[in-house]
Amino acid sequence: MEWHVTDAQSLAIIDSEIGDHAFSPAEYEIVRRVIYATADFEYKSLIRFSEHALQAGAAALAARTTIVVDVPMVQVGIAYDIQNTFANPVYCSMETVTRPQKEKTLAAWGIETLAKRYPEGIFVVGQAQTALTALVDLIEAEEILPALIIATPVGFVDVDTAKSRLQDSLVPCITIESRKGNAVVAAAVVDGLVDLAWQAYGQNANRQS
Repeated sequence: MEWHVTDAQSLAIIDSEIGDHAFSPAEYEIVRRVIYATADFEYKSLIRFSEHALQAGAAALAARTTIVVDVPMVQVGIAYDIQNTFANPVYCSMETVTRPQKEKTLAAWGIETLAKRYPEGIFVVGQAQTALTALVDLIEAEEILPALIIATPVGFVDVDTAKSRLQDSLVPCITIESRKGNAVVAAAVVDGLVDLAWQAYGQNANRQS
């Protein structure tokens, strides 16, 4: 991401106000990016990183693993950083051509279709709780083994259950506790992870291009 002087000033304010925390330096970069995108310091206590989630996600980005998102807002939010770094393919569940399904939402059916096509992909669920549930069902059925799942959907019905099932799986994940979350948060997490991955792998990626 290209930073402007006002961005740096805003990040400095976040650093001065966030207080004590137990995040690793890499995790903190994600957390401050989310707070910067939302102006909501509560996310400091809501973001959860599974073990090795950042390492797994960064390696998958560097390997140009396919990214599957649930809604166009996430796709638009991550497009610039992706295109200007590793150039991973990005597909959106809402734009997937599928046969009609009365029992499932378009997002759920679309992401299920894409997950079966890219079972080891990176999945980003920023809005559609049903898409997250569909992914967890596939994981538990051992039909897919994603490289990383970023799950930040807002929700009032069963969203905590879906996140808990995801956290209990062996899949690396980054989630938000509570009802909070949205596509903006998901995009902020991805953009922060892309920056971290580019710092770690960008030089090698340039050599391979």
